[in-house]
Amino acid sequence: MEITAEKRHPAVRRGAAGLAVAVVLATTITATAGSSAVAATVAVDTTPVVATNTSTTATVATTVAPTSAAATAAPPAGPYDFGDCPAIPAGVDAARWKCEVLMATGSLTLGSRTVPELAPMTLTHAEGPLPDGSDGQVWGALRSASTPVPGGLLGTGTAGHGPLLPLALRPEYGGRSDFYSTGNSLGLFTLRFRALSPLLPHGCVIGGDAPIELRLQRAGDSEWESQDPPVIRFDAYDDTFTAPAPVGCGPLGRLVDDRLGLPRTAGNAITLSARYTFKTYDRLPAR
Repeated sequence: MEITAEKRHPAVRRGAAGLAVAVVLATTITATAGSSAVAATVAVDTTPVVATNTSTTATVATTVAPTSAAATAAPPAGPYDFGDCPAIPAGVDAARWKCEVLMATGSLTLGSRTVPELAPMTLTHAEGPLPDGSDGQVWGALRSASTPVPGGLLGTGTAGHGPLLPLALRPEYGGRSDFYSTGNSLGLFTLRFRALSPLLPHGCVIGGDAPIELRLQRAGDSEWESQDPPVIRFDAYDDTFTAPAPVGCGPLGRLVDDRLGLPRTAGNAITLSARYTFKTYDRLPAR
């Protein structure tokens, strides 16, 4: 993925904001009584060519507990966690492969509902040349926690009071990413959004059958914030994607459809404010 800035770092080869990276989202939803643990699935792909990616999964625990709105400012400048950097293909030059970590905040409009303050996200992926000279890329992880939907499941929340039944959305990796052959976009990757509420089954997912495909476009210029470590700040958006109806929601599926205004082919949008960094694999512990 190509991110240009006024001053390019010598080590930035191409994709200075490789948008497949490890995502750490830290927010929670308003709960009724007490808190409970919710399992978030992280897909880890170790195949170098995206078109033939296969995934294994790991589980990340998040918590449903009372909280305030998610942060609205840009994500912190660090420290960055390279623990989700994937193993790179055998026989490649570690000094020419980068593990890329991106942290982002933003807003989401899905169907008729807007979530104005998404929790911080962190994505991880790796890219570099394969032994035959072609471009290689390996997905790392998307880590996520939930962000409350204003008004909750019934739309009964009022200013200063939590909704009668909370509803939250948690983004999860949809299984496909490509940050080389994406035309003018910064990168292509797919997402699912898990709908979380005390009355919904865990399998209630937007994009469960057909993940949402994002092609992020840069908004404005990128900016170098640091040369050592390399840190680039940029804004991005996509307002062209289709949002499908959720699946696996049980008897309340129609309520979720109506509450979110899904499915919707137009009017969906995501905006992100992001910071990006990277390390070459000769500077990382062996995977």
